[in-house]
Amino acid sequence: MSFFVGVKKAWARRPCHLLDGVVTVTEMMQTTSAPLPVETPLVRVRELRTWFPIKRGILSQTVGQVKAVDGVSFDVREGKTLGLVGESGCGKTTVGRTILRLIPRTTGTVEYRGKDFFAYQGESLRKLRRHMQIIFQDPVSSLNPRMTVGNIIGEPIQVHGIAKGGERDELVASLLQRVGLDPSFAARYPHEFSGGQRQRIGIARALSLSPDFIVCDEPVSALDVSIQSQILNLLDDLQQERKIAYLFIAHNLAVVEHFSDEVAVMYLGRIVEKASSKELYSNPKHPYTLSLLSAVPEPNPRPKKTRIVLKGEVPSPSNPPTGCAFHPRCPLTREMARGGDERDTVQITSGGEPVRVLRKCVDEFPALEQKQGEAGHVAACWVTT
Repeated sequence: MSFFVGVKKAWARRPCHLLDGVVTVTEMMQTTSAPLPVETPLVRVRELRTWFPIKRGILSQTVGQVKAVDGVSFDVREGKTLGLVGESGCGKTTVGRTILRLIPRTTGTVEYRGKDFFAYQGESLRKLRRHMQIIFQDPVSSLNPRMTVGNIIGEPIQVHGIAKGGERDELVASLLQRVGLDPSFAARYPHEFSGGQRQRIGIARALSLSPDFIVCDEPVSALDVSIQSQILNLLDDLQQERKIAYLFIAHNLAVVEHFSDEVAVMYLGRIVEKASSKELYSNPKHPYTLSLLSAVPEPNPRPKKTRIVLKGEVPSPSNPPTGCAFHPRCPLTREMARGGDERDTVQITSGGEPVRVLRKCVDEFPALEQKQGEAGHVAACWVTT
């Protein structure tokens, strides 16, 4: 059974409101959750870790751990968007799936509306599934090729007792229309659609249970630029209508800048910088964030900006570097170590070449600390202020 259904037993049926024989999405999908106090985030993640064991030998003994997510903390507020960015393999998708319990956590807590999400079991967990959904990255593999679009979107609606029969079909038609598709497409199969249309189907499926929190796992990375703007505008409109909170996972910083209220930058399973979108793009503090921003293409080639090219290989999450995980590739610690005292610097090998870096970056792990700028702008770096 898919995550969007989650249970075979239907819940208590919600009343259907009809307007001229058509189910209105706004009325049908109203959330029943009470408004949150201003100081309480919708989703609170603290010290989340997801490690995967490395097993070898005939007895499959655990010989190590792949630390895909290693101590991540952040808040997502009601009706707001947190952008989660970083290189491929840094743990972004694992964070989103662990929050939704699609992947088991190792340690850490996730609170939903002030309550421990991992404490929910059985029927109470199934009820909570309605409020936390996901839009998968691949719009092809995430849709069942043997089911029609109407059944893909309508299955969770029927299983959760929202509507049946003709009422369900009317609600599916309303959802398709809301995401910019013709209601007649309900009779077709996923292979008959383009990538952008499939992604709209995935969005309609995520909206079918009226969630107030959606993990958007790179929802536009596989689409061309014109379709990307349409999908982003659609997600923004839906957020304004229903006050949906998004965890927006992406590696395209240009997209995240205009879509997110707050941005967290991940590197090797950890968040290395977090700030509001405007603050992070205008006043980046972590060297890794600076390198990512330097790679964002500009529509105006003048003035020409300096491209920061990182040297060395991305470390393995099964054997991360000591201290600051970014130090083998960090251009800032290399620059500051030039001509430095040997007591304060150390020579390491990065990319097969000997380089000298600050000893503190190798020996001590930097915590997220407030940096110069607006309140809440934190970065994990010994060098920057």
